[in-house]
Order: sequence, then structure tokens, then C-alpha cells
Amino acid sequence: MKAILLEKTGGVENFTTAEIEKPTVSAKDVLVEVKALSVNPVDYKVRGNEDVLTMIYGTQRPAILGWDIAGVVVATGSGVSAFKPGDRVFGMVNFPGAGNAYAEFVAAPESHLAKIPEHISFAEAAASTLAALTALQVLQDKVNEGHRVLIHAGSGGVGHFAIQIAKEMHAYVITTSSAKNKDFVLALGADEHIDYRSQAFEDVLDNIDFVFDMFNGDILHNSVKVAKSGGKIVSIPTPEFTDEVQIFAKEKNVELSFQMVQSNGDDMKTIAELLERRAIKPYISKTFGFDEIARAHEQLESGRTVGKVVITL
Repeated sequence: MKAILLEKTGGVENFTTAEIEKPTVSAKDVLVEVKALSVNPVDYKVRGNEDVLTMIYGTQRPAILGWDIAGVVVATGSGVSAFKPGDRVFGMVNFPGAGNAYAEFVAAPESHLAKIPEHISFAEAAASTLAALTALQVLQDKVNEGHRVLIHAGSGGVGHFAIQIAKEMHAYVITTSSAKNKDFVLALGADEHIDYRSQAFEDVLDNIDFVFDMFNGDILHNSVKVAKSGGKIVSIPTPEFTDEVQIFAKEKNVELSFQMVQSNGDDMKTIAELLERRAIKPYISKTFGFDEIARAHEQLESGRTVGKVVITL
């Protein structure tokens, strides 16, 4: 099979395409012929950081990056009961860990996958994996009907799913983005839009029940300002918070936490059900071929991507 290999960290020029053996499946794995995969900011962050790459892959080189797949089951392990050859499946595989998704075939744990709804394409399914799971896992059990929810970067991969999922939870959703993406985020269901380039959200908002933070830094500090006493903030960029923001949050009685997405087949089934009901819809801004992985990474690194970037095979 073809796979995209990374021998060492650095720029996109370090990617190479090679023929390697198909992976073997253990008792609880399925072998998926990949039809589409999704690229996320974490992909280029791992590609460019030796410490992070080593944390995930150890000394194994070359590494095969990627976690988001959609495809067809071609073989199953002896202990697999949920899937059979021919099933269309999708999921975020082995995150955080070695996902090995930049390949024509991927061995994936049965417990990390769900079946793709009939009306959803492979590209749409691949787009609805890590980003959608992140939004779901952050919001579930924290947002209730009527909550005032602030979602930063609402036009991004995670943000555009978060708006839709929060609205499905019957929350009142406020989001930030550039002015050019105002119509996009409002069409997703956001109740209010703030152009972060022309208006400081901390000057116009207060009494927020829940903040979904994508940035840390000053934006996180200002998010504490607008949160109500007893409110909650979940930040996803890094688990490292300054002493200043932690003290400020404690003074305001705001619960501040970090959350990292985890592979979870039950949550993927929830995503599948939301897709089936058309309660959420992925937005794919760019689609690339398997031999264009470098261009896909460069697109994401530009910081100007609306929605998701997908690779089709």
C-alpha cells in the first residue's frame, strides 16, 4: 500500500510517499481501506515538533501521521462483532497515539469507529471526526438548555461543529470570527457574532455560563472577565495556564480546565446520529488528493481555513 512517511520533523518537504506492507489486525481491530482522511492543526504541530512526535511515536521512524479516517472495512479481527467487511466506517483512530492514518489502509480498533450514515459521503465523514469529537466532548455534560455560551473561532474546524452542537443543546450561542465569516457562523445557528478585529468581546459581553477557548493567552484571561460566577471555561490549546489567570478565575469563582479529545466509538456513534438527523453538517473548505498532503498542511498553517480540510484517496 501507499503511505506518507515522515522521517524527521520540520517542514512539509520531509514528507515522502512510499510502498509499505499493509498493517495486520489484532483480535479487536478492523482493517479499513481509506477513502478520505482529515487534516487538523495537531498534524502540522506534530510534524514540526520533535518532542511531540517522540511523545506519540517514540523512536519509531519513519512515522505515519494522521488520525481521522473514513473508508470501507476489508477485514476484521477474530474478536470484532460490530463491523463486517463492506461496512462504511469513520473515526478518530488511536488519539492521542500513533494513528497511522496517512495511508491507503489503516488498522483501527473496533472501539474507535462508527458506521457512516447512508447519505454522508466519505469526505463528509472524514471531516466529522477529531474536530466534531472535540466539540462534542467539551460541550457534553457542561452545557444545558438556555445557557449563554461563548465559542471562540466559530468559523474554524472545531468551532463550526461546536456552534451546531451547542444549538442542538438549546444554548444561546455567541461566537467570534472575522467579519467575512459572519454570515457563515450565523447560518450555522449562532445567535450573536462578534468581529474580533473590530470589537473586543470582553467589552460587550458578561454573564456567560460557558466559554469554549481555542487560544489561551490574553483571550483566555478576557474570557474569565465575561464568565459569570459559577461559570465554566474549557481551553483546548494547552494544559498550561499562567498563575495570573488561575488566580483570576478562582477570584471570580470560574471553573477553568483543559481538555484533550480522546478516541471514543460511543461518541462517534453520537456524531453519526447527529449527522443522520442533519443536526450537524461539516463544512469542507478545501479538498486535496493523497499526493497533495504538503499543500493541505500549508493550507491549515495559513490560519485562514474555514471549516475543514480533507484528503480524498
